[in-house]
Amino acid sequence: MTYVVTVDAQIAQGAPEMDELQRVGAIALLEQGFEAVEGIDGPDGVEVEVLDTVVAVYPGGALLKVFVDAPALEFAEDAMRSLVGELLGRTELLAEWTVEQCEVQLHPDLAKESLDAAEGPDVPPADLEERRAHLARRPESSAPSEEKLAADAERARRQMLDLAGQLRAFGPEMFGVVSEDDEDVEEDCGYEGTAEEDARLAAGSLVWATDVMVDQLFMDVQTLAEADTDVAECEGVLWHLEELPGRYALRYDARFARRFLVTVIAMTTRFTQGTFTQLSCVAEELALRLLLAQAKASLETFDLLDDGVSSALDCFADLVYEDMDHELLYDDAMDGIDDSPVGDVLGVATMQLGDWFKPFNDGRYVHPYAADESPEPPDEPGDADVVNEQD
Repeated sequence: MTYVVTVDAQIAQGAPEMDELQRVGAIALLEQGFEAVEGIDGPDGVEVEVLDTVVAVYPGGALLKVFVDAPALEFAEDAMRSLVGELLGRTELLAEWTVEQCEVQLHPDLAKESLDAAEGPDVPPADLEERRAHLARRPESSAPSEEKLAADAERARRQMLDLAGQLRAFGPEMFGVVSEDDEDVEEDCGYEGTAEEDARLAAGSLVWATDVMVDQLFMDVQTLAEADTDVAECEGVLWHLEELPGRYALRYDARFARRFLVTVIAMTTRFTQGTFTQLSCVAEELALRLLLAQAKASLETFDLLDDGVSSALDCFADLVYEDMDHELLYDDAMDGIDDSPVGDVLGVATMQLGDWFKPFNDGRYVHPYAADESPEPPDEPGDADVVNEQD
């Protein structure tokens, strides 16, 4: 099974934060280390294969997303903790770094499958009632302590605050921070104002959620492609595509999933490059909806979603969305309103699936791959084609 292991490697405690040049060097060293690795022996000689790696750095360390093929979650995590520790130890400039986190952010269905695949005396029983009793009998030491949960939350909070600066397209006013010279945001959002740290945490959570969401959409694409199916009939685990409007689920196939993934990447690239002006199409409106949900879920995971941060994200949504017509896609009673006289009166844009990737107007940008409606890109002519033409 393929797992995405998240590894947080941090600089030595008390060491000065890395500047931009040092962060570039850290990326190069880590990527070179992983390029030399194809597979490793996990616990009990079980082989774990490294499929792909994404490296992102921040002033206090690096976040790694490592795609691995392993028989169970436990093997994936243990193998990656060992591998990253070894890579750091044998790289002089990174030797004092430490692995602070190494875990799989697992979908509930995959968690059950991983538990079922595990072996040993502590494997949970298959029967749900027996499993509840089994969990109740576990020693308290097997559950995370309050101190560890608090430390994890504080580490996540610091990382999100560090990531906030990467959301270059939006200033604090987009999250409800009201300056003395500008009270427009307060009037537009209906909020009394957001604390600056809440705004930074909200901005950082969107960058964090982008990383998580892109990883998981890659997995959704792989799931649909391998099964050659659509979301409605897929028996595998999907992370995000099931959250799109259900009326079109039979048409969300691997080709659609790739177009949607490219749309997410194009949109969030404009967020972080600072080139974003407006959402370009219905697909981007839906992508932002999923991104906001993922940001709140990530904050909730670490108990960081308080009223202030939630209000900051709500203000951001209010200011970025030009309207909320895309929400009608989740109401089957409104199916077809965009083609009706009522829709004309209300100014509802066309929302048929075939129009999701079309720009709202000539000034909006949609990636060419996403805008292409052909079932599959045409094949490039090969040698055999050239020979046939000569014949």
